[in-house]
Amino acid sequence: MPPIPRPTQDESIHSTAIPSKRKSIGNGPLPSRQQFDCRPSTSDPKRPRAAGPDTVASFTMSKALGKRPEAVGLARPRPAFHPSHGAKKLVIKNLRATSSTCGLEQYYEKTKKDLADGLQAIFEQQTPRTPLERLYKGVEDICRHGDSRKLFDLLRSRCEEYLNGTLLKSIQAQAGLSNIDMLKSLYNHWKLWNAQSTKIRSIFSYLDGFFLLNNKELPDINDMAIALFRKMAFVSVQSSSPCPGAKALEGMCDLVSYDRRNDSRFEATLLRESISMLHVLNIYNRSFERKFLDASSSYFQEFAEISSAASLKSYIAACEQLLSREDYRCIAFNFDSTTKRQLMDEAHRILIDSYSEKLLDSGSIGKLLDENAVESMKALYGLLRLSGLQKRLKGPWEEYIRDAGSAIVNDTSRGDEMVVRLLQFRTALDIMVRDAFNKDDEFTHGLRQAFDNFINDKKVLASWKTGTSKVGEMIAKYIDMLLRGGLKTLPSSILSDIKDRVDAEKGGQASTSDEDAELDRQLDKALELFRFIEGKDVFEAFYKQDLARRLLMGRSASADAERSMLAKLKSECGSNFTHNLEQMFKDQQLARDEMISYKAWCDGTGHNKSKVDLNVNILSAASWPAYPDAQLLLPDEVASQMEQFETYYVKKYTGRRLAWKHSLAHSVIKATFNKGPKELLVSAYQAVVLTLFNDSQGSVSYPQISKRTGLVGQDLDRTLQSLACGKYRVLKKTPKGKDVNPTDEFEVNLAFTDPKFRIKINQIQMKETKEENRGTHEKVAQDRQFETQAAIVRIMKSRKAMTHANLVAEVINQTKKRGAVDPVDIKKNIEKLIEKEYLDRDGSSYTYVA
Repeated sequence: MPPIPRPTQDESIHSTAIPSKRKSIGNGPLPSRQQFDCRPSTSDPKRPRAAGPDTVASFTMSKALGKRPEAVGLARPRPAFHPSHGAKKLVIKNLRATSSTCGLEQYYEKTKKDLADGLQAIFEQQTPRTPLERLYKGVEDICRHGDSRKLFDLLRSRCEEYLNGTLLKSIQAQAGLSNIDMLKSLYNHWKLWNAQSTKIRSIFSYLDGFFLLNNKELPDINDMAIALFRKMAFVSVQSSSPCPGAKALEGMCDLVSYDRRNDSRFEATLLRESISMLHVLNIYNRSFERKFLDASSSYFQEFAEISSAASLKSYIAACEQLLSREDYRCIAFNFDSTTKRQLMDEAHRILIDSYSEKLLDSGSIGKLLDENAVESMKALYGLLRLSGLQKRLKGPWEEYIRDAGSAIVNDTSRGDEMVVRLLQFRTALDIMVRDAFNKDDEFTHGLRQAFDNFINDKKVLASWKTGTSKVGEMIAKYIDMLLRGGLKTLPSSILSDIKDRVDAEKGGQASTSDEDAELDRQLDKALELFRFIEGKDVFEAFYKQDLARRLLMGRSASADAERSMLAKLKSECGSNFTHNLEQMFKDQQLARDEMISYKAWCDGTGHNKSKVDLNVNILSAASWPAYPDAQLLLPDEVASQMEQFETYYVKKYTGRRLAWKHSLAHSVIKATFNKGPKELLVSAYQAVVLTLFNDSQGSVSYPQISKRTGLVGQDLDRTLQSLACGKYRVLKKTPKGKDVNPTDEFEVNLAFTDPKFRIKINQIQMKETKEENRGTHEKVAQDRQFETQAAIVRIMKSRKAMTHANLVAEVINQTKKRGAVDPVDIKKNIEKLIEKEYLDRDGSSYTYVA
């Protein structure tokens, strides 16, 4: 460049500042944005200013920061004249001529044309000829020039033109005849438009940040792209004009239908991505949700009509599976949470509410409970709970328990199995409450109410013709069996399972894998049945009899279990209930102490030379059951030992009298057979019969045995039958048969053999006869009448006067713990007390007579 002449005082130097080293666009000069005034300072008009280092540094910094430099004054140069050096030259390089207005307009038009060409290339899925950086700078220049709104309008119009033209035609061209083909085409072009709009946003990002970000009226480029695509594809969904979106939405519903019907045409990825597309386009709730819910409602109705024709179990399984799949689909395919809630509510309304009569049918539910179908009942409970109907299941639940329980307690052919069956029944129901009903207290309470109802039903009394509680008797016998035989006497179905053991350990109890702990748990289960009984006096009477046999014959499996059961009864019924039972245990201990004293007396007096080892249990008559006296002709040696003990006892305790109860006695005798000796554990009756054959050769007739033993009637028949017709036949009967007749003859079975040395033959002694059973019930009924009369007198003595209705109600209330008393029986006892002059009748009231 030629040297520029030094300016004079009246001249101005103008220089164009170039913020960038970009090449000019086209052939025109690069227009300037700012012009810098380089006039000399007024303080020294004769010295011109020069573009010094400060000015260059300012330009460099402006470029680094990406901003256009503002107009600044040139720094004041040092004086050009120095007396010692002379004048200096001012040199300005790269001086360009100032651009004209026409050149600027050309640049902006050229930039807009490049941007339009770039958009077209993007729409045609090609790379723009102009570099993206230059396009970005062009957008920046236009925005800084003040044409941001025009640039946005240009961008929107070109995008809208492309979407409504080229892209829409492509969607329709690639779509097939089906709705799903249209959905695929629309989704593929949505992905294409997403990629294109992303590149457009990168080019026009300065427009986004500089202009649209601060403009509340116009959307940003991303929102604009979404809105334009939504308008193109779905704007006519609610109108009659066709558009791709309408068929696409139908296609989405078709995909859901394919999934519900297990159709192979279902495409999971397409449905998931289509749902996401609707969420982005913000038309999910407005356009798709209602259509989907309507289609689902129709499907649910069709499904319910078909499935309801099957059994309840099948319908429950089908509904559970459908609801599970609907729930999974909503989560897996990104359905909105409100859609899921409305969908499940509609399914519950149609499948459960509309078919509640089928779900709550007592007969069908009874079949499920009979089959012990825990999973089906759990599913049923879950279905009803979804609609808040689970409480209505309590009615069929209680009805089934009453019917099934009544069938058990009224089954006279299986009376011995009654309690075991009840416990099996109760265990199954407890498992049902625990596993199917989620330990719902409502069903636990309903179970107890139903048990109380059928156990105390008067129809039971009519079936068994006992007049008192048969269930109470059988519970007492079950506990007797448990305390005699332990857990080996129980079926495995009523033993604790793994969950019971875990619950027991969590509750601080011993693990039920321990045999003693499991036995204690089984006693608790029996007591649960005992709590339902209103006639506890029946239980008390039979339990007392069975306890006496166990104690006297040493047949208890566990002394700890006996004490534990006594403690449970005391806690349940009070000390009055167990007073006599506790006395029985005390008598046993006193008897042991007495025998030690007796043996010491025998040793001291020289009376201990007999082969018979006598052991006597002294019982207090008031605490033990009443036993009939039986005449028995004992062997001389045994009789002498008994007389010796009685002499000792009477001398020691003056005023006391001993009554020997031979029916409770038992003994161990030694017998010799061809295969070797044996020890036989037999009752006193059996021992007397067997000892007869020591003095007899050959057979002995029935009349002879009766005469020499003193046994008659049924006692003799049962004794002979146990020795000659039972499991251990130590006697032979002629003729052979299961029954004993007065014409039969008996002899020792010398060929008897058994692998055990000591053999128990006195099992018959532990069994109760029909006469004993009937007598116990009659005694309980008689005692109940006395208790009723005592209650009437006690009430009237405190009240002095009462009406008939109030007196009956009060008597029932006071005697219900011992046993249910019928109002008719109460009235009869009132009449008896009037006859005995305890009461006086005054119209409909009674007064106490002191």
